[in-house]
Amino acid sequence: MPTLQTLHHHLRWIALAAIAISVLTWAVDLAGLVYACPYCRSQRTVIGLLGALLLLPLPALGHWAVRWLATVLAVFGAQVASRQHFGGWSKLSAGEFALAQKWWIDPFLLSGIALFLIVGLVLLLWSVPASRAMR
Repeated sequence: MPTLQTLHHHLRWIALAAIAISVLTWAVDLAGLVYACPYCRSQRTVIGLLGALLLLPLPALGHWAVRWLATVLAVFGAQVASRQHFGGWSKLSAGEFALAQKWWIDPFLLSGIALFLIVGLVLLLWSVPASRAMR
């Protein structure tokens, strides 16, 4: 398990990975390979925007406005992902849950992954020490 210091050391690569995930999933959507899902579109956009914010220079990451914007985006994205994910839990509770035939595009799994990524990215942004960021 990587330490927080290791994650900070690889901050730019993590940001680029988030942007790549966003761009790739948008490409799949725009190519018509998956149905147009407003939940998914919101989540992938937030993941990309958080990645873009993480690419800002370190002094900017500690600025209150950047952290505020990142938090607002993350709360929105996490709420959307949670709402979509809860639909799966609701079906599970009712005994109606079944993964999609193509499990790798199942909304329940993907919304869980999106929730994990969004919360992780915003926590990573907030964990950059303000003193280190302000140098």
